[in-house]
Amino acid sequence: MDLKELIPFLIPLVIVQFLLLFYTLRHIVTHDKYKRGTRNFWIVITILLMNFVGPILYFIFGKEN
Repeated sequence: MDLKELIPFLIPLVIVQFLLLFYTLRHIVTHDKYKRGTRNFWIVITILLMNFVGPILYFIFGKEN
């Protein structure tokens, strides 16, 4: 497969990934309480594991209800 054939499939994934990253970081910064960990911990985890894993981990384990 040529890269030109993959671009239409990759662009939506990249857009969703960055939207999820920015939404998660915004949520972390605007809230004070977390189930587990601190604000700095979740920011580092979200950025280091930014390919869907970090934001999903935050919403499963860190977000206070």
